[in-house]
Amino acid sequence: MAALTSHFLLLTWALLLFMSVDSSEQASLLRDDFYKDSCPNAESVIKAAVDAELDKNLKLAAGLIRMQFHDCFVEGCDASVLLDGNDTEKTAPINSNLIGYEVVDAAKEAVEAVCPGVVSCSDILAYAARDSTVKLNGTGWTVQGGRKDGFFSCAKAAELELPPPTFNVAQLIESFARRGLSKKQMVILSGSHSVGVGHCDKFVERLYNFSETHFTDPSINASYAEQLKKECPQATFNTTLEIFMDTITPGEFDSNYYKGLAEHKGLFTSDQSLFDDRRTRKLVKKLMSERVFDRQFGEAMRAMGAVGVRAEGQIRRNCRTVNPW
Repeated sequence: MAALTSHFLLLTWALLLFMSVDSSEQASLLRDDFYKDSCPNAESVIKAAVDAELDKNLKLAAGLIRMQFHDCFVEGCDASVLLDGNDTEKTAPINSNLIGYEVVDAAKEAVEAVCPGVVSCSDILAYAARDSTVKLNGTGWTVQGGRKDGFFSCAKAAELELPPPTFNVAQLIESFARRGLSKKQMVILSGSHSVGVGHCDKFVERLYNFSETHFTDPSINASYAEQLKKECPQATFNTTLEIFMDTITPGEFDSNYYKGLAEHKGLFTSDQSLFDDRRTRKLVKKLMSERVFDRQFGEAMRAMGAVGVRAEGQIRRNCRTVNPW
């Protein structure tokens, strides 16, 4: 057991060293149109598979956008969130509501049929997040390829590294900075909550017994708070109930998420604090412009897609398991 523990610690240290690679070096491993020669139809094949799955269940589109974020923030963009097994990232409580794994499986199967062993699962996830945004009437961007799939996945790492919905702006800035992402990019990427949903247990502390002086979080619009209390009663509430994070145009990928923050209808503390904190309020106001948000979201996603990218790794044949060779 001691030997196994030492081995795990060495692997963890090695992963931290990979994450410490300079962001410019990480980005240099990626390039536009990466599969132009090795698999020319890769992006179109992936898109067709993703679209077909989303036509069956459009709710999975928001899940795929969220999934890439949850992958890149833990050990870098290496598809570690896709691995099955005990104590893997997907078993972590913070990932309990992640959805869309079957879409990645379908896209992988489709691209393997035309180019076996060429396209990484981490690249497929990046393409799927972009295609999902477009499917929700958002604007697309050029996705870079060249990521390698990782060998390890750890539930504890997900719990430690992913920012929870209770974070304030200072904590969010610090969390994103550790990945080489700026305050501005943090606020822009938060715009993906335009199509996200929340569950009662993730924000109920804002509704009841909030503090010694306020029963309900005073930063929540009063009528909105009463609406949420009907959905999430204090004594018992349905943890599977999904509450849209954008109250203006739920399910549409647009800038109205930021307008909702100005109306104090941010569902999570991590959302509402973006407008309430002076350090980020101006950015929120700028991003209320659909033109500005559309242009800058893709740029921020490209930056996030380069987090922790490294030369070492493999091209998994099955996104749920590490290759046995």
